[in-house]
Amino acid sequence: MAIHSPDALTRAGLASHLQHDRRFCETSADRADVTVVVVDTANAATLSLLHSLSASSQARFALLVGRQWQADIFAAVDRGVRAVLWRDSFTPAAFFQALLTVARGGGSFPPALQGTLMRQVQWTHHEVLTPRGLTASGVSPREVDVLRLIAEGLELSEIAEKLAYSERTVKYVLYGLMKRLNLRNRAHAVSYALRTGLI
Repeated sequence: MAIHSPDALTRAGLASHLQHDRRFCETSADRADVTVVVVDTANAATLSLLHSLSASSQARFALLVGRQWQADIFAAVDRGVRAVLWRDSFTPAAFFQALLTVARGGGSFPPALQGTLMRQVQWTHHEVLTPRGLTASGVSPREVDVLRLIAEGLELSEIAEKLAYSERTVKYVLYGLMKRLNLRNRAHAVSYALRTGLI
């Protein structure tokens, strides 16, 4: 874990909590599984700070927020925020639980922020993705069908018959997907689909 706090006293307190639990050790931000960032108010400046702190696109942050949330929650998640804790309800147990959740690939947000995030996901799905025939993964349902059948070992002619498409349509669907996602071949496409949970 790494800690970024403008307040030396808060930073020392968080570091002390980490020292009392063997599951955690403090390290530099570029080596940390999770970076704890302390801010008074989460806003656009916070998002800029996260961008400057992220050594890679895989950076994961837990925010300890003092007063209020004024940032776009979607943008915060995109910048790597995986947990938010309110400073006025901070407890060591909640802190450790949030860190463990984030380290294991999960997320931990207060209910109000979860609700905001869910409303934004719903709006994006209905207003942006569905009109374009896409899912949240950026892959259309028929592309998922083709990938699933390729993963089952079917040839393109068999896929065409099973989905009631022409073989040319199946090739077009597969080529469009591979080009859009920069996938090299069918094996790479299936691997991508498995890794991202599409199939």
